[in-house]
Amino acid sequence: MGIAMPGDSERWRCTGCGNLTRFDVTRTVRSQDYLHQDLSGAGLVEDRTVLSESVERVKCRWCGATDAVEIVARPDADAAESATGRS
Repeated sequence: MGIAMPGDSERWRCTGCGNLTRFDVTRTVRSQDYLHQDLSGAGLVEDRTVLSESVERVKCRWCGATDAVEIVARPDADAAESATGRS
């Protein structure tokens, strides 16, 4: 079972070492891309619509734990929700 992506007012935290900033994330993404190719054939994705996304594994970059990552609220989540009028 995969772990969820954090929402706008959330973030990941490693319960093993306390890391809040560095994670290796393995995920599968199914997307629809608008690819613009120039006349030489070089391509550039100009627009991407994510159709589905699945996070398979989140690994703490500091201690290497894969079973100790949880989602916690961001410390400024209440202030951000108040500023936008959301609650």
